[in-house]
Parts: sequence; structure tokens; C-alpha cells
Amino acid sequence: MPSANKQVQLLARQLAQLSVIDGAVSAERVAGVLEYLEKHPPAHPVKVLKAYHRLIATEIAKSRAVVEHAGPVNDELLRSIEQAMSSRYGRPITAVAQPDDSLIAGLRIRVADDVYESSIASQLATLASAV
Repeated sequence: MPSANKQVQLLARQLAQLSVIDGAVSAERVAGVLEYLEKHPPAHPVKVLKAYHRLIATEIAKSRAVVEHAGPVNDELLRSIEQAMSSRYGRPITAVAQPDDSLIAGLRIRVADDVYESSIASQLATLASAV
């Protein structure tokens, strides 16, 4: 018999799999899972919900490109980034702009744990570490 923590993780993974359709988290499915859990609470419900939340947040991050920028970014650039990232990852990616003046100029794009950066700040940091 698996330990309680393994059972919690297994249940959370199963619920997270039920919440994803075609590589994207479905709000309707998440609502259905939460409704089911409310009606049929599992053993260790708080642990299950925390693990489920972590897995869903990870899935959402996989379909979102956070585009950090120092200067102005137009919708055309964001759509271009969406197309490039969707092609690269083989799933729909939505780009979201987030201003970051510390970059000085350029972009930093984050998709889940992957980071793509082309900014003056990163070039200066590289130069400083080489000197």
C-alpha cells in the first residue's frame, strides 16, 4: 500500500490530468474537479488541494509566455512571440507583456521554467563577469 503522501500526489496528478484538454487547462474541468472534491472529500483534503493547485499552476505556466520588456511592446510583437513559442513547444502559447525597467533595453521571455533573454542588462552582466 502506498504511503499517504504518495496517495495524495497520485490523486492530485489524476485530477490535474482530468483538468487539461488539448494541452490547456480547462476552467470548466477545474470547476468540476473542485465541485467533486467538495462533495466527496478525500483523505487529507488540504494536501490534495495544495498538490492539485501546484500542478495546475505549472500547467498554466506551460501555456503562457511572460514577455518582460524595458521599452514599448506592441501587439504585433506579442502575436509574433506567441506564434514562435507555439511552434517551438507544439501547443498554444499566450504572450503577456510585463514592464521591467531593470532590463534597460530588450526582452526576457519566460515560458514555464524556460527563459529566453536578449537585453542590455544581461549583456552587461556577462561582460562584468568576464572582466
